[in-house]
Amino acid sequence: MPVVLGLSAGLVAGLVASPAAATSAVAFTVEERRLDRAAPQEILRRSGFDSVAAELARALGGARSYAQAERIVVREGARLWTRAVERAQGRGPVEYEKREALPWTGGGGRRVGLSRDDDRPLYWARLGMTREVRGWEPRFGLSDRQRAALLGALERASRGQDDIRYSGSGGGKGLKRVLVTGFDPFTLDRDVRISNPSGATALALDGTVIQTADGPARIETAVFPVRWQDFTDGTVERTLRRQLPHVDLFATVSQGRVGRFDIERTNGAWRGGFADNDNVGRTGTIPVTGPASQPQWTSTTLPYEAIVGASTGRFPVYDNTSVTEIPAGGTAAVVRPQGPTPGSTARAGGGGDYLSNEIAYRATLLRDRLGLHDTLPGGHVHTPVLQFGAGNTDPATGAVTDPEFVRNRLDIIAQVRAIVTVALDASATESAA
Repeated sequence: MPVVLGLSAGLVAGLVASPAAATSAVAFTVEERRLDRAAPQEILRRSGFDSVAAELARALGGARSYAQAERIVVREGARLWTRAVERAQGRGPVEYEKREALPWTGGGGRRVGLSRDDDRPLYWARLGMTREVRGWEPRFGLSDRQRAALLGALERASRGQDDIRYSGSGGGKGLKRVLVTGFDPFTLDRDVRISNPSGATALALDGTVIQTADGPARIETAVFPVRWQDFTDGTVERTLRRQLPHVDLFATVSQGRVGRFDIERTNGAWRGGFADNDNVGRTGTIPVTGPASQPQWTSTTLPYEAIVGASTGRFPVYDNTSVTEIPAGGTAAVVRPQGPTPGSTARAGGGGDYLSNEIAYRATLLRDRLGLHDTLPGGHVHTPVLQFGAGNTDPATGAVTDPEFVRNRLDIIAQVRAIVTVALDASATESAA
């Protein structure tokens, strides 16, 4: 996600209300209300994911207890994640074509399926599912706490957070383990068609094995929401704590600047207030457990010099050392191109002051608190901004996809895979030395 410094939370735009919300007392979220716009509905239809929410609703209709409902949402959430991964990796059903005039096709009157690398069907289908759970009223009754628990279970299962498994992968004793995370699409009130290449990368790489100079490595992935509250509630730590002691490398990935990759050298303990996917902003020190021992800065342990020096793809890769700080004894924030100075207070890491910086901060702080700083390579990778092709830049009239859009996303995915491979090779060399 982009580097955002000191921006306000005022990104609220006009939303199209859900028909269900208009006829019931259910308070759907800002994210869920966007689902009724034309582009999300077209993305769901063209991917074949438009039946997902209805399938969950039918399954819940047969639930006779809370325990049964919980099993259903976990099963259906995990099924959605698996379906999205299989689609991204070419194992799902072939998408269809229909010769009928429909909007959002980009002309030609032909309705065609979206390219398999697209992350957006997962995002919008999940929101359809959460909307079903939020409005469900079973005969046996459901407390607010139980509904929240069902929503949490659905989120975790449909994001791959409960599906990170390395055992039985068939790689043998020497199989290395890599963990990569991505994000949902965001800034959807600017353009509801937006895709996030980090989420697409997570789908493309989940469960895959890459060959390195030191042998095979299995990549497991998960996707995180673009919501401040979920991070406050510990979604990052809950997912990563049980994994980091057992992996050989991790990379949190998000969308950053136009036309470039960045390996973020330093992460800051500050939230800058930019609005999340529910149009909520948060400003202040990143809330973590043990605040008394919370550092202002954490650092990458990825082999950034080797990554920057390697040929990994068509986008340039930079070692980004810049931060924004309040110097010790000072009151005004200043930019430090070479990193923080001793005793300073964070106002932005290299990755800004939004949730991309926060996931990097939380993951590397967890690494350090687990005593893994000197043994576990890990840090944040910012991808280029995913852009539509020329002439397809108007969210009101443009197509939901185009050839350049797909090419850019595929190239970003391939380059992240190459960056991970270089990082593993370099880390193995450093360990051997």
